[in-house]
Amino acid sequence: MPDTAHDFRTYVEENLDALGTDPGRVALVHQGRRVTAGEFRALVHRMARAMRKQGIDRGRTVTLLSGNLPETVAARYAANLIGCRVNHLYNKLSADVQATIVKDVETAALIVDPRFDDRAAELTALAPVPTVLTLGPAKTGTDLLELASAESDEPVPSGARPEDICTIRHTGGTTGHPKGICTTYGQVRTFVADDDEDAGDAKVLWERPADQEGNRLLVCTTLAHAAGMMADVTLREHGLVVLLEDFDPAEVLATIEREKITHLFLLPPLLYRLTDHPDAATTDTSSLRCLTYGGCQSSPARIADAIRRFGPVLVQFYGQNEAGGISVLPAEDHDPDNLERLRSAGRILPNVEVAVRDENGRDLPRGEHGEICIRSASIMQGYWKQPELTAEVLRDGWLHTGDIGFLDADDYLTIVDRIKDMIVVVGGHVYTTELEDLLNSHPGVLQSAVFGVRDEDRMEQVYAAVVLADGADVDADQLRAMVREARGAMYEPAHIEFVEQLPLTDAGKPDKKQLRAQATRTAA
Repeated sequence: MPDTAHDFRTYVEENLDALGTDPGRVALVHQGRRVTAGEFRALVHRMARAMRKQGIDRGRTVTLLSGNLPETVAARYAANLIGCRVNHLYNKLSADVQATIVKDVETAALIVDPRFDDRAAELTALAPVPTVLTLGPAKTGTDLLELASAESDEPVPSGARPEDICTIRHTGGTTGHPKGICTTYGQVRTFVADDDEDAGDAKVLWERPADQEGNRLLVCTTLAHAAGMMADVTLREHGLVVLLEDFDPAEVLATIEREKITHLFLLPPLLYRLTDHPDAATTDTSSLRCLTYGGCQSSPARIADAIRRFGPVLVQFYGQNEAGGISVLPAEDHDPDNLERLRSAGRILPNVEVAVRDENGRDLPRGEHGEICIRSASIMQGYWKQPELTAEVLRDGWLHTGDIGFLDADDYLTIVDRIKDMIVVVGGHVYTTELEDLLNSHPGVLQSAVFGVRDEDRMEQVYAAVVLADGADVDADQLRAMVREARGAMYEPAHIEFVEQLPLTDAGKPDKKQLRAQATRTAA
């Protein structure tokens, strides 16, 4: 990567150059509306000029409150082209938490999807910002699209420098104050780079045989999470991005068939729902080349079900916002009859170092469980204005991920649990993912989430929320007996609740904070 500000080119500039090579091709699709590469590129430049006239310049923070619109991507590109920091709010967070984030990152401009107009009014009452812009007519703020329509679409020179903060991406917590993870323009560029020196994480997922047409990505999870970065790579690779507002399995399946989708990213709970949907058996999904899953722990038994349903196209990607990409389990390692291999997160990516360490920082031998520590160029700069918290996880150039895992003799990395999710019980500790794997192996169980709840003596009890398959004839006592026989009494849940569906965060992870809060209230 060029190391001078003069030579440096941002991911936005490279993506806009790629879009300019074939301006007539369709680049984005949303609710039947098809946006060409040329139209999108022109909109970004017009938006950048309009935003500058509103006093938004390099080094300021732009916060997005918006859904999966082409204009959302364009607004992010325009702000990054100027050299701004961009913070994209998770839409399902409470107004109080969103307001805390808006104030914390020193938002200079809030850009609002008109569909969130009421929330914008509530948010700005709690956290006033200097400028509010909207992606279309709305009561709160000034219409950015109208302002942009009066501007030239001539290229706008980038104001960003490689060391500038490009994104502040918050952890997907649903309560409290999420942490702001800072990533520079130089780091973001490596994710989509296509030269040998800078080949980024996404190249592992996006390369295709020379005789195949361009990639067609379906985005059905929030653009504020991993899907946004994958959309960037797709546009850089002259592909098509199809945007859905949210995950609905029937709509996802229909879109895969209609748009001949080649690439799809899902968190494991959403992948299970897609696999289990009755339309999956009759929908043509043969266009899929890469169904990437990650973001939280997966169940080997359920991944095997997905392989049998969709074919040898599944790829597991393990990473963190703090760390970037860490490892990949490619399609060729997805044998539905080898659950032990499916339990792993694959092999370490090039240019990433991994150490498994105990609580004293000592490197552990292969096979022993410890905290996974990472060293690479993709590690975050730190948490926004939280130096003490940054120092806790960044030590001597190594990021302490908070994940417990081990490396085996074949260099495969397996994640066992999150340190904070591990349940300490009398006689030892329970790894929640191991218990979830076991529960999910029962033919009557579709999904499960295991979490700890403290009793009146402040001792943790093992709780499980379980989604049953249609027509399943299984009760809590049968599941407890299965667990007791397979793993012993220590792993036996004190309480099993059967639910129709697991609550999920905005990103699509099981919301254990919500489950734990509900269980605590019930226990009280």
